Amino acid sequence: QVQLVESGGGLVQPGGSLNLSCVVSGTVFSVGNMGWYRQAPGKERELVALVTNGGNINYVDSVKDRFTISRDTTKNAVYLRMRSLKPEDTAVYYCNCNARARRTNLRASTYWGQGTQVTVSS
Repeated sequence: QVQLVESGGGLVQPGGSLNLSCVVSGTVFSVGNMGWYRQAPGKERELVALVTNGGNINYVDSVKDRFTISRDTTKNAVYLRMRSLKPEDTAVYYCNCNARARRTNLRASTYWGQGTQVTVSS
């Protein structure tokens, strides 16, 4: 059984920092792209940052130069360092990965973390 376990959310003041982590739990055959999404109340879920299994990284424009995504392939983990946080960053953050749980799975499936609340407020 593949599960994504998130941690690191919380309440911070504007301009503060927060670090999120996500670890794949369970047996997995292979892992592809990993990323972070967020969803604010009344808005659609959006991609925040993505890192491919080859190390290529993309960010949504609103977080460029403030957020940093990284991954540890040996641990099947992905991290998000958030700095200079703004109130508009407030959302539930979800980690995501594409993976094949078993060798017999010919196509990758998408897995989601449970979500962690990030609130930026004075």
